[in-house]
Amino acid sequence: MEKILLTGANGQIGTVLTTELRKIYGVEHVIASDITEPANNDGPFCFLDILNKQRLQEQVKDLKITQIYHLAAILSASGEWNPLKTWDVNLNGLLSILDLAKEGLIKKIFFPSTIAVFGKTTPRIQTAQDVPLQPTTVYGMSKATGENWCNYYNKRYGVDVRSVRYPGIIGHQSIPSGGTTDYAVEIYHSAIAGEEYRCFLDKDTRLPMMYMDDAVRATIELMEAPEENIKIRIGYNLAAMSFTPEEIYNAIVKHYPDFKIVYAPDFRQEIAESWSESIDDSSARKDWNWKHAFDLEKMTADMINNLSKK
Repeated sequence: MEKILLTGANGQIGTVLTTELRKIYGVEHVIASDITEPANNDGPFCFLDILNKQRLQEQVKDLKITQIYHLAAILSASGEWNPLKTWDVNLNGLLSILDLAKEGLIKKIFFPSTIAVFGKTTPRIQTAQDVPLQPTTVYGMSKATGENWCNYYNKRYGVDVRSVRYPGIIGHQSIPSGGTTDYAVEIYHSAIAGEEYRCFLDKDTRLPMMYMDDAVRATIELMEAPEENIKIRIGYNLAAMSFTPEEIYNAIVKHYPDFKIVYAPDFRQEIAESWSESIDDSSARKDWNWKHAFDLEKMTADMINNLSKK
């Protein structure tokens, strides 16, 4: 039986992914970990600083971990306030986990990459799988470097490490913090609360996005795919939809006609302009049959329905 450890399990994706994995493998077989205890702890949890390599190794051995979903990271906007700490957390934590796999202590790793690995030299429309990576943030730099380390450990040591490049993730389960695409979650909360939303990106800034349900399903499908199907050991491009703040606003206004938005771009605008507008994820669709289920209209209806209940 698999025994799974999630690092950074309190984050936007981690909270949802933990729940879904427990449905599949059983509550006692999925251990959440983070540097603070979760608000709603409904299963096994351990305190873990990903930079404490000895503690990490002890937990892996004691808990008989077979897989690690390594979600612990400092995100794009937050990372710019403390670049060296971001580099340390985002890269050295990964290297510790890769070493555990090299030593045979775990058999499978998930490493989340991001569209932040792209930069101004990358074609912005239908960005292909293999393109030059010159990220403009330390978050993107750490993830691009992490992709290369994953590929290296796979080719050199046979480590089964798998990765996707997440677009912006939108979900009703929590409010994210520290990301450049966070507006696409915050805007729904403002609409339902009857508040004017102040958007930190320009109205025409188009970015790739994905609903949380699709993102979590893609992650699990990638990890459960037969190893021979995994042809790419850097991050697989992953896509669902692309839209602008104005387009998501227009989708919400159909449900809340009196909702108002103002645009006040800040430092995150420059970050967003260095990323892709749309993604070519044909490799993921070919290798492990990835298919998204949510577009902007369907996601908006589901977000409003779930947030209204809360």
